[in-house]
Amino acid sequence: MTDIFDVIADGTRRDILQLLLRRTSEGESGTSVSQIVADLGISQPTVSKHLKVLRDAELVTVREDGQRRFYSLAVEPLEVVDDWLVPFLVDAYGDAAPDIAYPGGLPDGAAHAAEVVGRAAASAKHVVTTALKRLGA
Repeated sequence: MTDIFDVIADGTRRDILQLLLRRTSEGESGTSVSQIVADLGISQPTVSKHLKVLRDAELVTVREDGQRRFYSLAVEPLEVVDDWLVPFLVDAYGDAAPDIAYPGGLPDGAAHAAEVVGRAAASAKHVVTTALKRLGA
């Protein structure tokens, strides 16, 4: 399975996940590729490429209806991120950790935090991979 942090490190994939989350909270049972293209303003081939990565990471599910495919968010794999992130929040806040409610999506600060964590994870992987290549491993 693909490293979840590599998958969410990409801003376009995070945008797709946030769009699917928002549409799910609005009662949608799936979002078509053409709806994602229209909402995000990116090309269909780019959306399809990112959806494949998200499918491979099991972050989205797909339902076929004739020629159309409808995508929905699958939150279970994000539990890995949650499990990794929670100890940092506990260390930062201790018993005074704020209660967090997500009625219709991520709060503004969470999107930024996800981007920072994703970039840090991708950067760390790059540094380690480069170092191992230099060592001939």
